[in-house]
Amino acid sequence: MGAILVIDDEPGIRATVKDILEDEGYATLTAEDGPIGLETLRRESVDVVILDVWLPRMGGIDVLKAIRADHPAIETIVVSGHASIDMAVNAVKLGAFDFIEKPLSIERLITAVRNARALCELKLENSRLKLKTIENDDMIGSSIKMAEVRELIDQSARSDARVLITGENGTGKELAARRIHELSARASGPFVAVNCAAMPDTLIESELFGHEKGSFTDAVARRKGKFETAHTGTLFLDEIGDMSLSAQSKMLRAIQEMRFERLGGEQTIEVDVRVVAATNKDLRQEIAAGRFREDLFFRLNVIPLRMPALRERPEDIPALAAFFLERLGGGSSRRLSEGAIAALSSYDWPGNIRELKNFMERVSVMSDEDSISAETIAHFIGRSDGKDEESIPDRLDTLSELRLSEAREAFERGYLLHNLRKNGYNIAKTAETIGVYPSNLHAKIKKFGIEAGE
Repeated sequence: MGAILVIDDEPGIRATVKDILEDEGYATLTAEDGPIGLETLRRESVDVVILDVWLPRMGGIDVLKAIRADHPAIETIVVSGHASIDMAVNAVKLGAFDFIEKPLSIERLITAVRNARALCELKLENSRLKLKTIENDDMIGSSIKMAEVRELIDQSARSDARVLITGENGTGKELAARRIHELSARASGPFVAVNCAAMPDTLIESELFGHEKGSFTDAVARRKGKFETAHTGTLFLDEIGDMSLSAQSKMLRAIQEMRFERLGGEQTIEVDVRVVAATNKDLRQEIAAGRFREDLFFRLNVIPLRMPALRERPEDIPALAAFFLERLGGGSSRRLSEGAIAALSSYDWPGNIRELKNFMERVSVMSDEDSISAETIAHFIGRSDGKDEESIPDRLDTLSELRLSEAREAFERGYLLHNLRKNGYNIAKTAETIGVYPSNLHAKIKKFGIEAGE
């Protein structure tokens, strides 16, 4: 748990409250005004703020608004010697945990702090439970390759060393990153995932480092970036190989120094973040082709972790398929026949575990067999391969019954789905094949509701 921060312009009150709280066993920090207090929140781990309303340079209510905007997990207890009902109501509406009048009652203050900390602990426990209930789909399996992955995750999680996770789409790279975070000393901190391929160059700096109000046309308010949001936790940079060279340069500086300025800002912000990156590309080939910075690669590749493709560990397919069937069937007694298991194990699963999961969901919904047969598996695998797709004339007959806009969208969805299947749901490879930017392809996939393995 973090410290208690006392923001008050009266030195005597700061010292007295600090002594009281430290006697109660709380680590306590102090600040003499709002800007200094907000700067302390950026540097230190704080759970509760005791905030005076009447402050120089920046009023307490404005400080409260800034805390709620930039540090929503922190609970704030507002205090004032000139209190009114309207002021108390306004503070609570703005998100204050409690409002206490001066002169301060020691018993009331300690109770408020204790309750605020209890709420913080509850939020922390909820976040831990969420991490523990992350679907460990990709971690299922007793193969040698998965044992090696688990061992490396266990070893790397103990340190703050950067990890570079490689592997095809659908192999569980983000799950591995979350597992590293969950097993680390940073488990109580945030896990912030960033899809580097989906961020346009024009927004990359704002997304990663935040911006100040008025720094560009749409910057109507100050915003924290992903690095700042991940402070004391883990920043997961997914599809790092699809990031532009200009963005890579900015990323390198932030990773090296762990400090940066928001877009349009002059204040240097320091963060404590562990970086875990992932890619489905061979970054050494990308370096040779001039598409990836070698210095950034060496910064990220401190601990390399490769997630094996499902075809490299076919002995894990039966356990994974059975797990998905049981979970998707609500714990029913449905099972896979020996022939079904053999059919599943003989398929190479270009979309890997993500495809297998979606496939088993399709089988669970479309089949009513208690014992899933080999014929059923073969039928749906055939459809996954596109073997049962309509012929072009049949497809045109279907489209001709639609309005032009509907037909165009139906064709575009089918076209994208066909190319995604052909490229094993590799976004970067599919985007290159059809001649669009990966970010545009992501937008199309979202628009048409396409899922990997569909």
